[in-house]
Amino acid sequence: MADRRNRTRLILWTLLALLLGGALVAAFWPRATLVDLGEVTQGPLTVTIDEEGKTQVHDVYVVSTPVAGRLLRVQVIAGDEMEQGAPVAHMRPTNPDALDIRTREQAMAATDAAAAALKVAEAEVNAAAADADLAASEYTRSQTLAERGTISSAALDRFRSEARAAAARLETARAAVLMRQAELANARAQLISFDDLGLAAAVAGNHSADIPLVAPIAGRILRVLQQSETIVAAGTAVVELGDIANDLEVVVELISSDAVQVSLGDRVLIDDWGGDAPLDGAVTRIAPLGRTKVSALGVEEQRVDVTVRFTSPLEARASLGHGYRVVVRIVTWEADDALQVPQSALFRAGGSWAVFRAEDGRARQVPVAIGPGNGVAAQVVEGLTAGDHVVLYPPADLAEGDLIAARGTE
Repeated sequence: MADRRNRTRLILWTLLALLLGGALVAAFWPRATLVDLGEVTQGPLTVTIDEEGKTQVHDVYVVSTPVAGRLLRVQVIAGDEMEQGAPVAHMRPTNPDALDIRTREQAMAATDAAAAALKVAEAEVNAAAADADLAASEYTRSQTLAERGTISSAALDRFRSEARAAAARLETARAAVLMRQAELANARAQLISFDDLGLAAAVAGNHSADIPLVAPIAGRILRVLQQSETIVAAGTAVVELGDIANDLEVVVELISSDAVQVSLGDRVLIDDWGGDAPLDGAVTRIAPLGRTKVSALGVEEQRVDVTVRFTSPLEARASLGHGYRVVVRIVTWEADDALQVPQSALFRAGGSWAVFRAEDGRARQVPVAIGPGNGVAAQVVEGLTAGDHVVLYPPADLAEGDLIAARGTE
């Protein structure tokens, strides 16, 4: 009886030890690491520099006031189509500025002085006219006496010269009168002010004196800078005008290290502009001067303006306007048939690039030589073949020969 009990106890402890050992073995048995797998493919690969840009009309024309005056209310609005030479606004000459007391007294004194000078000039005309008449009479009499031989030829020449000099003095006096009349008119003009009700009414009511501000080109109104009627100075900007259909381009600010990779004529894809498909473009200008710009994170960056012109037909971008946001993708390298690997599978190992290739359920570290990449895929120069499966985003503890399994499978 005691032997049977001991045997039963031994069997139970043996079974318990076996179960515990099996649990420990199962717990510490190597298990496959779940990973995401990608495939090495053959196909077209395009490397681009991506940056947000803004559309703009290359030549923006600003219509401004040629003289100081009253700008009438501008009737055009942004988006209106304008023909070349069509008026976009009208203005009228403004009433003269009012004079203060001292300036008025000075102007009145100048007017009196000009009037007095005119009278002096008129008196000099009368005196010169009398001298000219006397000299002409003496010359006529001297001609008669010379014909009779009473006076000599020298005396006749002297009388002729005096007559001509007297006539010249008369013309000079008359010219002085005209000059004094102009000075008087100028002095009187200084007295014109707002209290001259007759002049103010004439200026305000003379619609034929309106000055039209015309469109220099055929295009669309981009912006109205001054809408309401107001008094403006000469050179005040009123509207901006541009040819959106034929003169639209894109300006993108690239980091200087990216700008040096761009060349004139590079192909450009213009995306995220609101249309169904990207638009085509080409690089036309690269600014030679970089400028410092602070990013949203507070980092100072050297930015370079790169200009892109559209090569897509107008019908494909008819809805784009001035100042619209777009995403510019400048093509710096492309190949029609390139062996490529997902760039998320690459990692640095000993100063070179490597990947983990999946072989028979295990991870095999393979060194690779790569070419250009676009952030999604990179060209494979050496180390892989089309159809290979590689581990994407390899974990830091994944090592050569580790068991792996594709995520979602056991």
